[in-house]
Amino acid sequence: MFAVIVKVHIKPEHKKMFIDEMLADGRGSVNNEPDCLLFNIVQDHDDENLLHLYEVYKSAEAFEEHKATPHFVRWVETTQDWLAKPLEIATGVHLFPEDRVWKKQG
Repeated sequence: MFAVIVKVHIKPEHKKMFIDEMLADGRGSVNNEPDCLLFNIVQDHDDENLLHLYEVYKSAEAFEEHKATPHFVRWVETTQDWLAKPLEIATGVHLFPEDRVWKKQG
């Protein structure tokens, strides 16, 4: 499985609108992309303007397809000026749990 970990720093004055758009993207990913198995959005405990995203796709290609979906494009276009810093994105391949145990979030 292909994992994506993102740190998102939000401008405080746009926090509520940003989170609304982030939730729409997460729901769109899980509901409309068969190869998006997991899309978690976590608000940082110490900084409410920092979100941590954890996404799992069946492959790197599935993640590339995600970036062309209408809900993702809308999210990028709508929120780009609401970021306090550039996105910090890391990707990797799951070592544990094994691929065979993954099920789609639902």
